[in-house]
Amino acid sequence: MKVLNSLKSAKKRHRDCRVVRRKGRVYVINKTNRRFKARQG
Repeated sequence: MKVLNSLKSAKKRHRDCRVVRRKGRVYVINKTNRRFKARQG
C-alpha cells in the first residue's frame, strides 16, 4: 500500500480502481488486481 498526497494518479492506474472513505481516510482499492492499493490521510 502506498501513501499518496493525491489519489488521482492511483485511480487512473487500472480501470477497476475505486476510491473509498473509511474512518476519515481515503483509500484506493481494486478487487480484481489487488496490488493497486493506496491511502491518503
